[in-house]
Amino acid sequence: MSKCAANVASQDYADFIYRHSSATLEELSRLLGTDCISFVNESYVVYYVPLAEALPLGVPNRSYESVPALFGLMDTTSMEASGVLSTFRQPALGSSGEGVLVGLIDTGIDYQNPLFCHPGGTTRILGLWDQTADDSGFELPGNRPFLFPFLYGKEYLEEDINRALFHDDPLSIVPSTDTNGHGTFMAGIAAGGMSVSPDFTGAAPRCSLGIVKLKPAKQYLRDYYMIPDGADAYQSDDIMLGITYLTLLARRHRMPLVICLGLGTNYGGHTGASPVGEVLNGLRSFLGVTAVCPAGNEAGLRHHYLGRAASPADGSGDFDEIELRVGDEEKGFVIELWADSPEIYTVGFVSPTGEVIQRVPLSLSSETTVRFSLESTAIVVSYATALGTQSSFLAALRFIDPLPGIWRIRVYPTIVFSGAYHMWLPVQGFVSPDTYFLQADPYTTIVTPGNADFPITVSAYNHMDGSLFIHSSRGYTRDGRVKPDLAAPGVDVYGPGISSVPGEYPMVRMTGSSVAAAHVAGAAANIYSRQYPAGSYPNIGGDLVKTSLTRGAGRNPNYTYPNREWGYGTLNLYDSFLSLRE
Repeated sequence: MSKCAANVASQDYADFIYRHSSATLEELSRLLGTDCISFVNESYVVYYVPLAEALPLGVPNRSYESVPALFGLMDTTSMEASGVLSTFRQPALGSSGEGVLVGLIDTGIDYQNPLFCHPGGTTRILGLWDQTADDSGFELPGNRPFLFPFLYGKEYLEEDINRALFHDDPLSIVPSTDTNGHGTFMAGIAAGGMSVSPDFTGAAPRCSLGIVKLKPAKQYLRDYYMIPDGADAYQSDDIMLGITYLTLLARRHRMPLVICLGLGTNYGGHTGASPVGEVLNGLRSFLGVTAVCPAGNEAGLRHHYLGRAASPADGSGDFDEIELRVGDEEKGFVIELWADSPEIYTVGFVSPTGEVIQRVPLSLSSETTVRFSLESTAIVVSYATALGTQSSFLAALRFIDPLPGIWRIRVYPTIVFSGAYHMWLPVQGFVSPDTYFLQADPYTTIVTPGNADFPITVSAYNHMDGSLFIHSSRGYTRDGRVKPDLAAPGVDVYGPGISSVPGEYPMVRMTGSSVAAAHVAGAAANIYSRQYPAGSYPNIGGDLVKTSLTRGAGRNPNYTYPNREWGYGTLNLYDSFLSLRE
């Protein structure tokens, strides 16, 4: 156990991600200079240091991958369209998720909602890690600290939640709520039980649940990434530890596990080599584990630019110029330029007033801050020619208090082979809707970690008319792998909401690829449930579940599959079950 006695969840501590090679806690403590360390898996730890010792962030003080990235939320006729109800109606296929743990890493859950209870009123939640909770004064059973090896938050087990449900004041026993509603909705779509009135069911209504309620991102990271006030933002290290918690919970109960993530980010190289993507890819070695991620809602938002640079030796021009519109209310943002190694690019700028900044020289040991004489804008430029898990070139451009108007970013090729480079603005909610590339490309917009290889990545479509959701992110990944894998209902979908009135459980509608991912998570749970009755140990992995779902997917004869919008087709659980017979 860690010897850490600090409140690492407080605003006074900074979080960092470190990639190690089978080091012990004692070795890491000496290397990192702290006892406050949490293990994610055999490759990653998260460590915590006083904030005053951690600042400033960025090159050369910290490596790119050590600073947690920030993730945003990617927001029943839908069950009929997905082939879920068809399987319920077939006794031979009648699988509803029994014996499977569906784990959600999101904004929490309204655990009092009957949709998440057994018919007798007891909970279907086996474990709930509330990262926002203060653990002071919480009496743990003697063995709980060894089952819950994390340095912040509280874990509530099935018996805790049952005690709360049968108490006059449930929140006095388990004071965990979902004030956002996104997590409750996701849980309802993936795993909600059948409602009293026959108008709603989740995709796996009899599965068990594991819940991670993410704590909001710390203010120093919000300031670093210039996240607008009021935007929901969550840290990659908290997500990574949430994945670890759910795998431990599933092992504790000897259950197959389906992890459903409803979040995404544009930070990173869009090849799946981010820390969160690497942790998800590492789940491939475990039998009975599947992960499902949203593709994102970025295709129509003009946040991606695909550039083609000519070699400096061919005489065709000195630079490629990209036009960027900056909105009136924009406080700041980060643009990341990524290219395959060993290519190298440098950048220059033209402000809306016409002031020209010539190319910023390549420096790997320091950041360069560009200031303008006629406006208060500053642009901090950082270059990296190699990263820990990503064989890529990165130029990070931090626009601080940018002047509204049309900016021009000049990209100068230095070492060029293919000449292809990509630029991404932050995801929706992290940047003004009036800030975008004028010549944007809707493809290669799959958000992290949906661009990782192992997860099932899901785009969203309108199940009422069969059309693709206009903002549903499109593939492929930057390194050319097929993503998304599937499409599922994600437009105006009906599911559980939240209410401030005790005993009220409203139904609402939501749109987004996270909703589509929840459908697929429930479908994956049904496949495990069918293959492995409760109590039996699984001997298939997530890749076979993904294969079954893609084989059974619905396909339009007018399209070629796989493709960058629909992947291998639309979710059809009934046909996926039939494909298992073959």
